Amino acid sequence: MAPTLYDEKPEPGDLIEIFRGTYQHWAVYIGDGFVVHLAPPSEVPGAGANSMMSVLSDKAVVKREELWDVVGTNKWKINNSLDEKYKPLPVPVIVKEARKLVGKELPYCVLRGNCEHFANELRYGEAESRQVRKAGEVVMAAGLATMVGLGVVALAGVLFGSSKKEDKNTK
Repeated sequence: MAPTLYDEKPEPGDLIEIFRGTYQHWAVYIGDGFVVHLAPPSEVPGAGANSMMSVLSDKAVVKREELWDVVGTNKWKINNSLDEKYKPLPVPVIVKEARKLVGKELPYCVLRGNCEHFANELRYGEAESRQVRKAGEVVMAAGLATMVGLGVVALAGVLFGSSKKEDKNTK
């Protein structure tokens, strides 16, 4: 069951992570029940995993919407975990900059400029996406595993292939 506003009480400047199945959507809480977030134009409130197709867009719009309209039926949490890595900007600066961007159309790129990059840049002044980094690590690990697997096959071919030649020569 998704948390309610009474379970978690965001403060202005908090980052809100919304779990939408295969990915997380990010927003910045600006107070009075509202968030600012970067959403491709096809994103609709409460779209859930269906909005995954919106990542194909190369433009996004900065929206100010009620937290509950953005969360819909998805689970969410306050996630300021990069506070250990970066010093958050002062709350009035975060909120002012977020409000200033509302309505603007910005370039959108899943790898270099997604909603998580946007939210982290507002809070920390650093555009970072752990989702992208984790996905990259998975791809790298899969590639490494494939290379290792191919290496083992090649090594086995060399070892077992040469023993067959030796067997023919000894007969």
